[in-house]
Amino acid sequence: MATTIHPSAIVDAGAVLGADCRVWHFVHISAGARIGARCSFGQNVYVGDDVRIGDDVKIQNNVSVYDAVTLEDQVFCGPSMVFTNVYNPRAAVPRKSEYRRTLVRRGATLGANCTVVCGTTIGAFAFVGAGAVVNRDVPDFALMVGVPARQVGWMSRHGERLNLPLSGDGAARCPATGERYQLRGGVCSRVEEPA
Repeated sequence: MATTIHPSAIVDAGAVLGADCRVWHFVHISAGARIGARCSFGQNVYVGDDVRIGDDVKIQNNVSVYDAVTLEDQVFCGPSMVFTNVYNPRAAVPRKSEYRRTLVRRGATLGANCTVVCGTTIGAFAFVGAGAVVNRDVPDFALMVGVPARQVGWMSRHGERLNLPLSGDGAARCPATGERYQLRGGVCSRVEEPA
């Protein structure tokens, strides 16, 4: 499938989009953006100049991916979620030289209307619930909810809650796929099983 760009979308000269992307109504992708293959940009999405987006990323309606944000492969950005890039903005004080970088690792989900405060890293396959406000780094596979966001559990790569304690040690299987996960010293990881 070829990349599809809706006639109402603006893709500035110089922007790089990988193969098979879908760019829907009223999207604006800035000249410096670097975007991988098979990405989807919902209605009214904005992508800044200093943005890197991996493969298979889905960005739902009304999301602005501002400068200094990097989304690795298979990140999901829910409708109207928010990124920031200045920690202490003032209209009268120029702070473009003070942008704080935000990194969203592979496979993470950012739920509808959540906010990611700049300068944070969202771990691989982490799951940020709808409306949460993330103001510090999030571990891999962590399930985060609330304002400010707090960890309430662990999620599998498939997006299913794992039966693991918040800290310490434990083991669990994804209820959907059967993949094994272990918790050691409060760090969750997937266990590779022999084929």
